[in-house]
Amino acid sequence: MPAIISNADVETCLRQILIHEGFTLSPTRAHGQTGVDVIASRSGETYHIEAIGYKSSPPARAKDFYESFFRIVSRLNDGATRCVLALSHKAAVGLPARAKQHRLAWLRIADAFPELEIWLLNTESRTYRRTAWRQWAE
Repeated sequence: MPAIISNADVETCLRQILIHEGFTLSPTRAHGQTGVDVIASRSGETYHIEAIGYKSSPPARAKDFYESFFRIVSRLNDGATRCVLALSHKAAVGLPARAKQHRLAWLRIADAFPELEIWLLNTESRTYRRTAWRQWAE
């Protein structure tokens, strides 16, 4: 069974990395509080970020992914210019299959939302990898 990584673990790891990189971050939200998980700013760039953990159930992972996608693109209403889904690095195993399954739609989403990125967080090594949405379908 795959290890479970909570949304809070992903967000905490991300916050530590971004602070180390010199970003200014929005305060941590209270449990149940609505809104974007993290707003990170540095050198005139601002990222609106939704943090997603890794659940043992594939259907639960899919549900979290699609719900988070809609939450992050809704941040365009708030003036977001960089929209990020921050996922556990364990999600990288399934992303190519997900992008392939929805290839045409995935690529159209990339065209419609050029500001959309996927960042993969390794909560053990405290590292991350930034990727463009599009690259998962190419």
